[in-house]
Amino acid sequence: MRRISVGQKLYLSVLLIFLIFALSFIIFQQRREESFKVQLVQTRLQDYNARLATALGYGGGFAGDVVLGYLAKYPINNLRVTVIDPEGKVIFDNERKDYSRLPNHLNRKEVADAIRTGEGIDISRTSESMGEKYFYSATCFKDLGLIIRTALPYNDELIFSLQTDQHYIWFAIAAVLILIIVLYRFVNRLGDNITKLRAFASQADQGGSLDTEDLVNFPDDELGEIAERIVKIYKRLQSTKKEQSNLKKQLTQNIAHELKTPVASIQGYMETIIENPHLRPEQRDQFLQRCYAQSRRLTTLLQDISTLNRIDDAPEMIEFGQVDIARMVDGIIRETALQAKERRMTFHNGLPSGLVVQGNSSLLYSVFRNLADNAIAYAGDDTTVTITAERDGKLWRFCFSDNGAGIAAVHLPRIFERFYRVDKGRSRKMGGTGLGLAIVKNAVMLHGGTISALNNEGGGMRFVFTIGS
Repeated sequence: MRRISVGQKLYLSVLLIFLIFALSFIIFQQRREESFKVQLVQTRLQDYNARLATALGYGGGFAGDVVLGYLAKYPINNLRVTVIDPEGKVIFDNERKDYSRLPNHLNRKEVADAIRTGEGIDISRTSESMGEKYFYSATCFKDLGLIIRTALPYNDELIFSLQTDQHYIWFAIAAVLILIIVLYRFVNRLGDNITKLRAFASQADQGGSLDTEDLVNFPDDELGEIAERIVKIYKRLQSTKKEQSNLKKQLTQNIAHELKTPVASIQGYMETIIENPHLRPEQRDQFLQRCYAQSRRLTTLLQDISTLNRIDDAPEMIEFGQVDIARMVDGIIRETALQAKERRMTFHNGLPSGLVVQGNSSLLYSVFRNLADNAIAYAGDDTTVTITAERDGKLWRFCFSDNGAGIAAVHLPRIFERFYRVDKGRSRKMGGTGLGLAIVKNAVMLHGGTISALNNEGGGMRFVFTIGS
């Protein structure tokens, strides 16, 4: 059994509601028109009754000749006039000469209503005396002691006068047709969008191509624009997911490669010690020291990987607080003093005292420690490292600069990539993991800042980055 689409359900529902409304409007208008037409005939006959009563009043009382004279002077085609006394006895009828034989009229609806309220009407009743269907209108004149009843037979003239105006029906039909056309065009466009989105969902679920023509050309309207954006967002997410997958794959390969070197070294040294129990003590100590150095490098690598994963996977779990950067940098300078002394390097802390930012202490420590270690490793001997900061609106702009050798400009855009090394052999020899600057960049971004690496004109390079206060 074929399922009814959402667009068809909407179309049928709205159409049904409008048809019910149109039908209700036609019925209401029909009854309103009928009531209006009946009221027109009633008013006409009541007016005639009143004028006839006035003529009788001028004559000083009831007289059949006066009624006949008035009918002759003011004729209405096929009009029947009946005069009834308060007891219900017919005392005049222009259509029956033997009106004295007519039965009592007190039980006639229009007569009874006229006696009770002053006016009475019976729209359609067959006359017992004439055998025809009449429109009756009766008026009670208490001052004259008479009830005057006029009636019109249901001939073509009366039927035409009671016929309602049918223009509103044509208006309702035209409105329904216009709605059907407009609603069909709207629902048809909606159906096209739903059909294309269904095809898109099916292709996406089955892993098919999303570049087919059906998923490109949507109707040129708001719904089509929304549908097209949904497809584009999904494609962008898929592309991002693919890029992330490639990056994870590449990262996994890089991690495996980086781990393999220290693990292989440790394994090699340990095998040598185990297979040569008679090694001289000094050689054994040398191999153990090298194993220890490689294990420390391995530990540092795992710590860096853990830090990056923490930044990437759960940034919302990282706690922020007040961090005194000036004091932190002083501590880092003391910690690295021995390595700096070996390279005859000087660190100058130009940060304002009491410089406090809102951030994560551990990650901010990683930023400045990695930059310091990077400078010690690559700036060169007899160099100076300067750390300064200045206020930039709601941010602090830091500059970590050295006057060392710098690096080739071609490497600057990539030095923040994970495991990217300008000189791979030298980096590994210096014990670097290739993740330090990647940690720096990600930590700065997590704190709402940006970072860039530039070469100084006089030599050396500088890192410029911002951190929110």
